[in-house]
Amino acid sequence: MTYTISELSKEFGITPRSIRHYEDERLLSPTREGTQRIYHKGDHVRLQLILRGKRIGFSLAEIREIFSIYDLPSGEEKQMEFLVTKLAERREALYQQQEDIKTMLWELDRLELRIKQN
Repeated sequence: MTYTISELSKEFGITPRSIRHYEDERLLSPTREGTQRIYHKGDHVRLQLILRGKRIGFSLAEIREIFSIYDLPSGEEKQMEFLVTKLAERREALYQQQEDIKTMLWELDRLELRIKQN
C-alpha cells in the first residue's frame, strides 16, 4: 500500500509541511515518481510512531535514535531498553513539572488571598 503526502496529512491531522520536515530530519524516506512523493507502509508506521513519541515528549533526535537502534542487529531488544529508559526519564520530568505546577498554584492562591485582604 502506498500513500500521498495529502493522504497522510489528512489521516494524521498534520500539515504536509510537517511531513516534509520529518523527511528533512531523516525520519521518513518516501520514494519519488517525478516530483510526487510516494510513502509506503513503513513510512506510515514511522509517522504514527513519530507523532506518538512527540505526544509523550520525545524530541525528534530521540525518535531518530530509537529508529536507528532498531535498524541494528539485535536492535529490537536494544530499542526496548532505550525506550524504557527514556520513558522513565520522561515520567520523572512530568512528575517534577506536576510538583512545580502545584507549587506555583499554591503561590498564586497565597498572593490572591493577600491582595483580597488588603
